[in-house]
Amino acid sequence: MDQPRRRPVFESPGRGGIRVGVREAAAGEAGKPAITRRSGADEARALRSRWRTATMAAGWSFPADWPLAEIDQVCAAVLGAADPAAELYELGSARAEAGAGLAETLLDLAALHAVIEEPPGSTGIISPNVDAIPSRMLRATALGWGDAMSRQAAGSAADDPLTGLATGAYLRTRLREVYAEARTSGRQDHVLVLVALDLSRASGWSRVVAMTLLADALREVFDSGQTIASIGPSLAAVLVRRDERLIRTVGNLRLLTADRLAVDPHVAPTGPAEVWLEELPATYEQATELLAGFGR
Repeated sequence: MDQPRRRPVFESPGRGGIRVGVREAAAGEAGKPAITRRSGADEARALRSRWRTATMAAGWSFPADWPLAEIDQVCAAVLGAADPAAELYELGSARAEAGAGLAETLLDLAALHAVIEEPPGSTGIISPNVDAIPSRMLRATALGWGDAMSRQAAGSAADDPLTGLATGAYLRTRLREVYAEARTSGRQDHVLVLVALDLSRASGWSRVVAMTLLADALREVFDSGQTIASIGPSLAAVLVRRDERLIRTVGNLRLLTADRLAVDPHVAPTGPAEVWLEELPATYEQATELLAGFGR
């Protein structure tokens, strides 16, 4: 008597779901609808258990760190009919926030893939292989991990490593303090000085050099404790207290920036620098929106 054909455990059919036959794999028996044997919760627990076992066997560093709420969401999505890309993205993000490296995160993903690819009823050793992960699964998880790491880097660093200018995150912190001061005094004494270069006229490292030269000029002109920050690839801002010398100071900045850029013929075309004063809006929230718009 012919044996019933087994359905493939994992396929990537393009715009549709990326999973076929996972219910049978979780149930552990081919040819019998899993839903008649186990509830959805039972299937999810079985998949989670096999996934964890495969990950631990592959060398997961800290077993106590493996369980996450996103694990259950991925199991539910894989066992359902929907594309689990969104859940995998959230898992990658959660792994990064928990301190797992990308290599370890992808090893865990490979363990999941190996489990759902294992033929139903198999009792053999599961060997995770990162190179075998379908690109759609790999992309979603890696994007989640990378985006979380980018958010952490942007939120924790106080200085731009290339120019030495403060980050936009630090400028937002200073703005919060300035707005708190304004509420106490009843007046807003601060203003932003914005300086932009045309980096479309430079390429490669010349763009970095141009911003570094601009940073040097800014630090020389504003040397009394003002906050000088990078808020975009070609834009810097200075948070200053308004006084009678401000207009002259801005003029000096234009001249000094022109001199600095003229030193290198590869960066000279990025000037002359555009310099202007930007009044602070009424609220801190509006100020952060303003900075976000400039940073795009």
